[in-house]
Amino acid sequence: MEDCVFCKIIKGEIPAKKVYEDEEILAFNDIQPAAPIHVLIIPKKHITNLMEIEAEDTALMGNIIQTAKKIAKQLGIEEDGFRLIANCGKDAGQEVMHIHFHLLAGRKMGPKIIS
Repeated sequence: MEDCVFCKIIKGEIPAKKVYEDEEILAFNDIQPAAPIHVLIIPKKHITNLMEIEAEDTALMGNIIQTAKKIAKQLGIEEDGFRLIANCGKDAGQEVMHIHFHLLAGRKMGPKIIS
């Protein structure tokens, strides 16, 4: 998608502090962190949101969860825990219309979810 900020990050047109990258997935630090550790995990394939996931994307979504585990171990937060969030649509708080998962950690999380 031409005007998608995450697609531009994937292409290298916009810089990002990468935490993880493979053929299908990119993870980078959020520029407006909601926690001491706030990593965005995105597929390189443009998918607008959770409602746009197709059956052929099932393995990719599983790989994203496995990537969250890898990042948690890499950052040393697997024992204390982390929160993994995906907002779906404007009313849910999705600001970039490219599916992404927020990995939040580094402090005790309360009941409030990202606004």
